[in-house]
Amino acid sequence: MDILCEIVQALFALAAIGLILVLVVAHLTAEMVNLTRHENEKYFLTATGEKKPFPSLHDPFSRELSVVIPAYNEELRMPVMLDEAMQYLENRQKQNPSFTYEVIVVDDGSKDKTTEVALQYTNKHSADKVRVLTLVKNRGKGGAVRMGTLSSRGKLILMADADGATKFSDIEKVEAGLKDLNPGPENLAISCGSRAHLEKDSVAQRSVFRTFLMFGFHFLVWFFCVRGIKDTQCGFKLFTREAALKTFSSLHVERWAFDVELLYIAQCFKIPIAEVAVNWTEIEGSKLVPFWSWLQMGRDLIAIRLRYITGAWKLHSPHKTD
Repeated sequence: MDILCEIVQALFALAAIGLILVLVVAHLTAEMVNLTRHENEKYFLTATGEKKPFPSLHDPFSRELSVVIPAYNEELRMPVMLDEAMQYLENRQKQNPSFTYEVIVVDDGSKDKTTEVALQYTNKHSADKVRVLTLVKNRGKGGAVRMGTLSSRGKLILMADADGATKFSDIEKVEAGLKDLNPGPENLAISCGSRAHLEKDSVAQRSVFRTFLMFGFHFLVWFFCVRGIKDTQCGFKLFTREAALKTFSSLHVERWAFDVELLYIAQCFKIPIAEVAVNWTEIEGSKLVPFWSWLQMGRDLIAIRLRYITGAWKLHSPHKTD
């Protein structure tokens, strides 16, 4: 009996030491918010090839809507998405001349002709409507979205994937979700597109292993970071300018799990979040590698929680935009 007690005590001691080591490692390996830009990332090109500086998210808005599109090696898939988006936005502006918009394509250090393809839309529609931010090196999807958001002029800011998996006209659904939140005087609100309503069909089409990974990831999201949001990963999210400034200023994760930290930050700041069902179609050519990407995201989820617990990461409250 004494031996059994000693074994139990030893196991508890080992578990405690292991937990302390994990917390120390998470704290010491935490990277700080990286808002630095290479000199070339401060400018965009006009249709005539002139370099002009990007504005700042801290500036007052001057457009009704900014659409931020992160793109890594998307020269083949992006034109379909941009054609659909520009057709919708141009038609909306014709119906309502007071509606103003901009599209910011963020080339995340691509090795193909993503920038050249995006600049064709600048040449066609003008740099007032389509701007290209080319990052000198790959930051990851979260880093690309943040850099584009910090360079935007919109009162509302939409994050949309370059593959066009979500029907662009569904922006009206997330806009309606945003209005239903009644942002209040601080104008803080986020509306997330969601594929949760499609989950039953996707489970039927997935292998048992991929289904296990999916539910495991959802559990980790719920347990460590975000409660009440069924689909944190849909790349179709709408922010008020104030909510974007408050969340992206504190964002640390720059790769696949950045959506989770973004929503975690929003919930810490008590920013209202709506989840709205959108049309979604799987497009070939995803950059996600099923097993390793999920493993990386799972590691990041645990790290997010631990780093905020230990104080390695802190929330920032930037000044509100006018």
